[in-house]
Amino acid sequence: TVAAAMLALGFASAPLYRLVCQATGFGGTTQRVSEAEAATVTASARTMTVRFDANVERGFPWMFRPEQVKDTVSIGARDMAIYTARNLSDKPITGTATFNVEPAYVGKYFSKVQCFCFTEQTLKPGEEVRMPVVYYVDPAILDDKDARDVESITLSYTFHPIVGEAPNGLDRAV
Repeated sequence: TVAAAMLALGFASAPLYRLVCQATGFGGTTQRVSEAEAATVTASARTMTVRFDANVERGFPWMFRPEQVKDTVSIGARDMAIYTARNLSDKPITGTATFNVEPAYVGKYFSKVQCFCFTEQTLKPGEEVRMPVVYYVDPAILDDKDARDVESITLSYTFHPIVGEAPNGLDRAV
């Protein structure tokens, strides 16, 4: 029974960890919100600087960058950042983006309404795309004694090949 319980816990640990991170913002995990949830948020007069960072896994043949490095937004107001990706290889490549925010403890206040990171992205050889992120900083940050004095948040993405695809676009053994 103990061995079966340990095995079950092992399989459940990754989904449970993901749920805890999404619920608490642990490790800089941002929140995913619906259009309806976002529509109920009221903007504050206070502003926040949001910095945008873009990376690719070593050997992944994409150019990936934000169109602007930083923006100043009203807390609670919806804003949009655009990232650009280009496939530098001669093969179609599918990637997926991981993300976080810094400082990590404000992840629970960084809400995304729409993001390219919610789905895999496939780019044809030489193709370049613009990918939006629609987000807002939750006004509840102003009520958190540990987070209300934060003046800048960095939103960072790293693109990786999907499982089964090598970073250089060649199939890897699975």
